[in-house]
Amino acid sequence: MLPRHSARLTLVSDQNYMLYTPLLPGASAGTLEPRHVVVPLREELDWMDVRLGRVTGADPAVNELSYTSVDGRESTLRYDQLIVALGSVSRVLPVPGLAEHARGFKTISDAIALRNHAVNCLEIAESLDHPDERRDYLTFVFVGAGYAGVEGIAELQDFVIDLIDRYPKARLDGTRFVLVEAEGRIMQEIPAELADFAQNELRARGIEVRTGTRLDRIDADAASLSTGERLPARTVVWTTGVKPVPVVRELGLPLTAHGRVEVDATMRVAGHENVWAIGDCAAVPDPAAKGARPCPPTAQHALRQGKLVAENVAAALGGGTRKKFKYKSLGVFVDMGRHQAVATMLFLKLRGFPAWFAARTYHMLAMPGNGRRIRLVTDWTVGLFFGRSATELGQLGHPVSLGEHLEQEEPAP
Repeated sequence: MLPRHSARLTLVSDQNYMLYTPLLPGASAGTLEPRHVVVPLREELDWMDVRLGRVTGADPAVNELSYTSVDGRESTLRYDQLIVALGSVSRVLPVPGLAEHARGFKTISDAIALRNHAVNCLEIAESLDHPDERRDYLTFVFVGAGYAGVEGIAELQDFVIDLIDRYPKARLDGTRFVLVEAEGRIMQEIPAELADFAQNELRARGIEVRTGTRLDRIDADAASLSTGERLPARTVVWTTGVKPVPVVRELGLPLTAHGRVEVDATMRVAGHENVWAIGDCAAVPDPAAKGARPCPPTAQHALRQGKLVAENVAAALGGGTRKKFKYKSLGVFVDMGRHQAVATMLFLKLRGFPAWFAARTYHMLAMPGNGRRIRLVTDWTVGLFFGRSATELGQLGHPVSLGEHLEQEEPAP
């Protein structure tokens, strides 16, 4: 490692926090306070020069990075070593009506908006007199049965059920939750027996699971499936995977066929001695597949790639030896709430309460800072004994303009 203060480190980020994505479903369902699933950058990186702005491009030939600051200023940074860790965005397919009517589930804003939308649906349904009109607002469809889809629909259903007793008409009609997956089974990433357990748990809760089924179209009040079924629904959540952020194409770096930055096992970009890439935007060879495919876009892999790339950059500056990324997943945790989960840890396969306890323990330990860990445990503990709030906070961060209350001067007599 380099001696302390021997290098100047600058971070350019369009957000002043890091989101711990495995806890996103809990934030959307009101189980966790949204501020407790993020890590403030300036609090954790007080030794680093943090620039809040959006990366717009780069010129590796002259070692320059371009970005736009939050107030709109165009700026350029010179670098000796560059680490690209821009992450990913939702992979949106050309399904008619998808962009106009579906909701994403990738950011903390998506999670909060989904929670507010679910509360609004209950409010609207309660105000309608005819059951057929209420049905659209009481049906929730998730498309994509990976980790995000399974955890998201389980947590949202738990949230809605926790609130519905306060809405007599909606309670009388009941809610409907549908999980749609194009593949033959849910959660292709975990062993089949655990996926079957998770599917049976979802169905036992009344969640309809449609495997081997695609979304063909979305309208304002319905989702049409490849089976010919038309589901009346005002809520369709899209969770079918991710792709690198578009600006990766503007960095002047070699890309794979899937748009990821091409890197070797040390995470150095092909053809560039001083440029590195990690996380969802990089095609880091997966040691578990002997390099035959890129690492999966998970927080587990990205966190460990970040630690190793820091060591490799330090080695490059100090004349040391670069190391290859050798991490293999220690396990998979899928928290479905209600003390239920599925998990694989090394050679163990867990389900039910033991898996749920292991999942929450792992996520708690993965969150940096004892203060944030205590906040997570407090949120989870409070949730065991008290119900969740039905407050809709859609105006949070969007106050009404003072101009709307501007008084007009009385005309002179």
